[in-house]
Amino acid sequence: MKLSKVFTNAMFKNNPIFIQLIGLCSTLAITNNLTNSIAMGIAVTFVLIMSNAVVSILRKVIPDKIRIPCFIVVIASFVTLVQMILQAYVPPIYRALGIFLPLIVVNCCILGEAEGFAYKNKVIPSIIDGLGTGVGYTMAVCIMGLIREFFGYGSLLNIQLIPENLYPGIGIFGAPAGAFILLGFVIAGFRSVMSRRAS
Repeated sequence: MKLSKVFTNAMFKNNPIFIQLIGLCSTLAITNNLTNSIAMGIAVTFVLIMSNAVVSILRKVIPDKIRIPCFIVVIASFVTLVQMILQAYVPPIYRALGIFLPLIVVNCCILGEAEGFAYKNKVIPSIIDGLGTGVGYTMAVCIMGLIREFFGYGSLLNIQLIPENLYPGIGIFGAPAGAFILLGFVIAGFRSVMSRRAS
């Protein structure tokens, strides 16, 4: 199993947002600006890498009948660690991500990778798969965050690029309904690019 293929498959062919359509709740909720998107992407990537590694290490000692609760305990431990670090060192990000930070525990892309890949493979491929999935998730939320923040508010990374008196912003991009519509267009664009590359 080539590690580069594991990484690219996780990032592009099995992208959790654009291909598998899992983990959409946080994608729609936290992508109203690019800063939140980057922070959530880093948090999810860290949890994916660490939980995949631990699940892979313990895969032969975790009883099959209770594997899902075991996965959740492992994931919850790393999510708690991320919460504590963000709360201690970057409180504004911690407050901005709100309830969606602890909800990483039940993010389907993390549980799906633990069940579908890490539980069946060795440690290094599992870490690479977690990294690829995390980078794919981060790419997806950052694309959403960039478009929504720029067109919705005329800013990027909370820096006002277009003066508010010249550009009041397109309100739909900042609203949840706008996120849902935009996600549909971005998914269509991503899948179109991927199908052209495959042919």
